[in-house]
Amino acid sequence: MTTTKKNGNMVAIITMFFIFAMISFVTNMAAPFGTIWGYTYEWAGMMGNMMNFAAYLFMGIPAGKMLISVGYKKTSLIALAVGFIGLLVQYLSSIFGADIAVFSVGGQAVALNLIIYLLGAFICGFCVCMLNTVVNPMLNLLGGGGNKGNQLVQTGGTLNSLSGTLTPFLVGVLVGTVTDKTSMGDVAPLLFIGMGVFALAFLIISFVAIPEPALGRGKNVKYEHSAWNFRHFVLGAVAIFFYVGIEIGIPNEMIFYINNLGFEGSAAVAGTLSAAYWLLMLCGRFLSSIISGKVSTRLQMIIVSSVAIALLLIAIFLPESMSMTIKGGEVPLKCAFIAACGLCTSIMWGAIFNLCVEGLGKYTEQASGIFMMLVVGGGIMPLIQHNVLALNIGYIPSYWLVVAMLAYILFYALIGCKNVNKEIPVE
Repeated sequence: MTTTKKNGNMVAIITMFFIFAMISFVTNMAAPFGTIWGYTYEWAGMMGNMMNFAAYLFMGIPAGKMLISVGYKKTSLIALAVGFIGLLVQYLSSIFGADIAVFSVGGQAVALNLIIYLLGAFICGFCVCMLNTVVNPMLNLLGGGGNKGNQLVQTGGTLNSLSGTLTPFLVGVLVGTVTDKTSMGDVAPLLFIGMGVFALAFLIISFVAIPEPALGRGKNVKYEHSAWNFRHFVLGAVAIFFYVGIEIGIPNEMIFYINNLGFEGSAAVAGTLSAAYWLLMLCGRFLSSIISGKVSTRLQMIIVSSVAIALLLIAIFLPESMSMTIKGGEVPLKCAFIAACGLCTSIMWGAIFNLCVEGLGKYTEQASGIFMMLVVGGGIMPLIQHNVLALNIGYIPSYWLVVAMLAYILFYALIGCKNVNKEIPVE
C-alpha cells in the first residue's frame, strides 16, 4: 500500500471516528430530556427516544440505497444538515407552543411544544440513522473486515461512548433537580453546542476525501440474492434490534428510577450514574479496540453477554436497603451494578455488525441499510420496558425484559453468528 493511500485511509478513519461521536451525542439527549417532559406528561418520558429511533424504521433501507446512489460522503453531509435542523426544531419547543393545547391524553391537555420537540427528535433520528449507515460499513471496510474491521469499529465506538458520557452529565448539571418549572429552555445551551458541532462537522467533511466503494455499484453489479438469504445476518438483525433496546433501556430506566426517589439533586445524581454507564462503555470499547486483533469477536460477545446477565440479576435481587452515597444523595447499591453493564454492552454494537456482515460481499450496503432499520428496537423495547413494565410492575422488575434480550444476544454469539450460506456468491 502506498504512503498516499495510507494517509488517505487515515484521514477517512479519523473522519468516521468523528461521525461516531456525533451519533451518540444526539442519541443520548433523549433520555435526560425525557425526564423534563415526563414530569408533566408521565407517558411522554420515553417518547422522544421512541421518535428518535422510529426514524430508523423509515430511513434504514433508503439510507443503505443512498450509499450506492450518492456515496458515503454526500450521505454524511445530508445527514449532518438534517441533524442541524432536528436540533433547531427541538430548541423551538423551548420558546413557543407551551400555551397552545393540541389534543388530550387521559383528560390531560397536550401542549404544542411537546409535539414540536417530538418532531425534532424524529428529524434527528433520520440524521443518526444515515450517519450510522455510513460509519459502520466504512470502518469495517477500512479495517479489512474480520477482527481488524471490528477493531476499528470498536475504536470509533470509544469516541461514541465519550460523547455519550458527556451528554447526560451536562443535562444533569444544567437541570439539577427536575421540577414543574424545568423546561427545554434549561438545556438550550446543549442544543446550541450540538448545532455548532454539526455545522463544524459539515465543513470538515466537505473537504475530506472518503473512499466510495459502493458508488454506482447498482448499475454494474447483478444481485441474484439479498442479505435476507444469509441466516447469520437475519439472526444478527434481530440481535441488533434487541441490543439497541438493551443499550438504551439500561441507563434510561435507571435515570427514571433515581429521579423517582425524589431527593434533592436527584437529576444530577441520575446524570452522574448514567454518565458512569457511558464512561464504562468507553473503557470497554477502548479495551476491545486493543485486543480485537487477537481475541475473536465471537468470544468477546460470549463473555460480555454472560457477565451482563449476571450483573442485572444481582441488581434485581439486591435489597433496596443496601445503598451508597453520591453527591449527598442515598442511592440503592443496585444502581452501581446496573451502571456496570456499560462495560459489557460496550462492544456489542460493533461486534454484532461485524459478525452480521462477515462474508456478505456485494450485499454489505443492503445489509447495512436493513441493519439500521432494525435499530428501531432502541425506541420500541425501552418504551415497552418503561410504559408497559416499569410503570406497572416497577422500575427494577422491568429489567427482566433486558435479561431476556441479553439471553438472545448470548445465543447469537454461541450459535446464530455462524455463516451457513457460504454457497451464495457474493462477488
